[in-house]
Amino acid sequence: MKIALVNPPWSFEGSAYPGCREPHLPLELGYVRALLAQRGHDARLFDAQLSGVDLPTLVTQLASYRPHATVLTTAPSYLSWRCAPPELRVPIQAARALRRHTERLFIVGPHGTATPGAVLAQIDADAVVMGECEGVLPELLEAAASDYERISSIAYPQGGAGPRRIKAPIVIQGTPAATDLQTLPPLSWNQLEIAAHSHHHQRFDRAPDGPGAELEASRGCPRACAFCTKEDVRNRYRSRPLQVLLEELDGLIALGVRYVFFIDEIFLPNRVLLGALLERPIQFGVQLRMENWSEELLLLLGRAGCVSIEASVDSITPESRSPSEKRHKLSAQQLTERLIFAKRAVPFVQVHLLGGRDPEELASWRAQLASHGVWSNAPQPCVAHADPPARTPRPLAELEA
Repeated sequence: MKIALVNPPWSFEGSAYPGCREPHLPLELGYVRALLAQRGHDARLFDAQLSGVDLPTLVTQLASYRPHATVLTTAPSYLSWRCAPPELRVPIQAARALRRHTERLFIVGPHGTATPGAVLAQIDADAVVMGECEGVLPELLEAAASDYERISSIAYPQGGAGPRRIKAPIVIQGTPAATDLQTLPPLSWNQLEIAAHSHHHQRFDRAPDGPGAELEASRGCPRACAFCTKEDVRNRYRSRPLQVLLEELDGLIALGVRYVFFIDEIFLPNRVLLGALLERPIQFGVQLRMENWSEELLLLLGRAGCVSIEASVDSITPESRSPSEKRHKLSAQQLTERLIFAKRAVPFVQVHLLGGRDPEELASWRAQLASHGVWSNAPQPCVAHADPPARTPRPLAELEA
């Protein structure tokens, strides 16, 4: 079977999207490509954003390929799934243009996960995958429409796709899928894909000196912050096998990659992984929480090649911390000292600050960090769930590989 995996030509004019607008490797489509190839299918990635082609060119490429099925994502990459472009303008335009050149069309991404009915009302698709798509898509692609009822984590219009299905009831089966990371192979990218990836995500210490890339050591987060929207996508914490991760990383290095960004929701301390990174000619960036990192581990992180830290901090004021933040052992002073120490170990440290109740106190704290070279954003408003998830984070020791 010929299957087209499409990342559309993203444009953000007039968009409220706050994330990075540079192209990133579509890891989810990369995994699907590898898994489909293992099953004997001809799966081809059409990444219009990374290759810089417009929609008419993408249509020409897809029409020439003549796929039996097409998979279209509603977010540029896994990196943006938790904070995706809010509008569906680009995927809708792409779906309309591509639909007549493919027998079946399937949608993946955070939008169809959260509101599958709304997505199917706007996109003439055969089905949407809810949640992480790697474990669901191969089965869905190989199934006949009459067999969709036995597949979990999908939604589809009753009676099939087509003009009449807009008013048809939407069948929703199961809950959002969470992939077993132990089953995923190391990602393999070709030279043209890597050569087109000049962006070094979240790097500000120097200009890029070679191709960049993204990869993941884990998914999910053991924390249960009230404001976080991770419940439907990449929620439960899981780690990838170390040897698989290192095989993927070595492949990137062989293609000339000089910097990688770990898209992990929370990059946890892992001495074995840091030791392996120390032995490789690669620099990297991470997202983490300071309370998980001692000064010794921060020094090891820097020696291993980390040049960029994005540290999430709910708030420095106890009154405005989230329920899970209040369980932390670090006081505001200890957190400040840890951030300043991190800047000694890693060239760039950014604090992602979400809120606070005392503007003067926050301004003073940001100025103190800035005097030590630690960058912080102006506090961003966030809306907490009315009933925060009643989950207790697992001990860190249980999560380390």
